[in-house]
Amino acid sequence: MGPDATPELDTFRARVRAFVARHSPGPKPHAGVRAPAPALLPALRAWTAKLYDAGLLGIDWPPEYGGRPDAHPLEASIVAEEIARARTWAPIGAASLASAAVIGHGTPDQRTRFLPRIRSCADIWCQLFSEPEAGSDLAALRTRAVRDGEVFVVTGQKVWTTNGQHADMGYLLARTDPDAPRHRGVTAFALDMRSPGVDVRPLREITGTTDFNEVFLDGVRVPAANVIGEVNGGWRVAMSSLGHERSGVAARGAELLAVLDDLVALAAETGALDDSATRQTLGELAARVQVNAALTGVARSRLLHGTEQPADALLGKIFFSELNHDLADFGLRLQGTDGLLVEGDPGAVADGWWQDAHLYARAYTIAGGANEVLRTQIAERGLGLPREAR
Repeated sequence: MGPDATPELDTFRARVRAFVARHSPGPKPHAGVRAPAPALLPALRAWTAKLYDAGLLGIDWPPEYGGRPDAHPLEASIVAEEIARARTWAPIGAASLASAAVIGHGTPDQRTRFLPRIRSCADIWCQLFSEPEAGSDLAALRTRAVRDGEVFVVTGQKVWTTNGQHADMGYLLARTDPDAPRHRGVTAFALDMRSPGVDVRPLREITGTTDFNEVFLDGVRVPAANVIGEVNGGWRVAMSSLGHERSGVAARGAELLAVLDDLVALAAETGALDDSATRQTLGELAARVQVNAALTGVARSRLLHGTEQPADALLGKIFFSELNHDLADFGLRLQGTDGLLVEGDPGAVADGWWQDAHLYARAYTIAGGANEVLRTQIAERGLGLPREAR
């Protein structure tokens, strides 16, 4: 029995499933965290607002901003699972990260300004952390913010900004003290993406879509009132937010069950299911899907009992991202030469869904920290092994 197998949570899950079936904007055409076509934005904003109005998002927010203090701590993850299981759109952007930063470290004025607009989806947020030479090594970021009276003047470049082309607000990290140790001279800001000097340039990826962006910041003036937390205290704000991102990536394990079903159906359709090696590979993948569910269950149980471990979210993120890749890779191989066909090609299996999923899957192994870097963090923080010599 899992930690969410209670009558109350079963009832809640059924309510969420019915709500998603009734109100969702329809299925996503592609796997992964993808930027929608501009024409879909009004529907996604309305969908996000409905989720908040129904008490299905922002569950753990302060009650004065719409949270429910009596809510079960697993309700938020159940909502994420049911959205993933329906293979529909989750709320786009970095609002969950930004709201966690504002609630955990922001001022009362910032909460009043930003949280209601997140709830109504009047503002879509993006995450402005990664830079061309500061991705997994986030502490190496070089974007500068220099104080000028009641504003900070920000200059630099960000990259891999998901949904940056749609964002109204940005959750920005910039270096405010270049002489301080790397982790102590960084500050977090709320940035109006319409500010003069902000230049968003979409990147065309190997999938053929533009989900990520470069963002150039040229003398952008950010009010000091938009500093989240303390000046030079942005590292602590960022780390609490990244915990939300890594957990969110791992929580998409609900999608894996549906993908596994599709994979078995594809093997049967192509006749590969008659091959013992194919059945053995499917069995191995099915076992790993169950292990992924078990890892999620362990993390949930520890959350309920207040015994979370530093490596829980990291392990879940690594295991999910690599399993997700292997499922898509096998789906591609089952198609033989038809695996060369992509979306829009006549005769492409599932209109090229497997090909797109395979190409996108590598992004999950990098998002929220490259898996290689996270393995080092698990060793050092989770297992207490000696730190790597630097």
